[in-house]
Amino acid sequence: MAMREIRVIPDPVLRTVCDEITTIDDGVRGLVADLIETVDAEGRAGLAANQIGVNLRAFSWNIDDEVGYVLNPRIVALGDELQDGDEGCLSVPGLWYPTTRAAYARVEGIDLDGNAVVVEGTGLMARCLQHECDHLDGKLYLDRLERSVRSKAMRELRARL
Repeated sequence: MAMREIRVIPDPVLRTVCDEITTIDDGVRGLVADLIETVDAEGRAGLAANQIGVNLRAFSWNIDDEVGYVLNPRIVALGDELQDGDEGCLSVPGLWYPTTRAAYARVEGIDLDGNAVVVEGTGLMARCLQHECDHLDGKLYLDRLERSVRSKAMRELRARL
């Protein structure tokens, strides 16, 4: 287990679609341990594997004092009701912008024993599930911003790099 360094934009791993986990071995077990340890810090809600440089479909979360993980997650349901709120990202440090997400999300995947797992929630948990699944598909929350807001965010980001 190790606290891992967070990859930040413009690292190309953040724009890479992650591979399915086909074999659960010691490497995957170590990845999950590292994801859990790395997300279990103040101010962290979620962490996708590619944010620590691993191109596999896995993420961890730390919401309301619950820390967990899911392998090969897929969003299977989104509620019709929307939520608005500022969103940030460990891989885009210091930037927070209003991002619209579904108020409810349901993800299905597997655990380290290969058993089916369902993770669902509303509010911050729904936002986290959508945000982390986006990461695994090579997307950042910045991609979801309205055009004018995204332009502003990109200018701010370029000024920081």
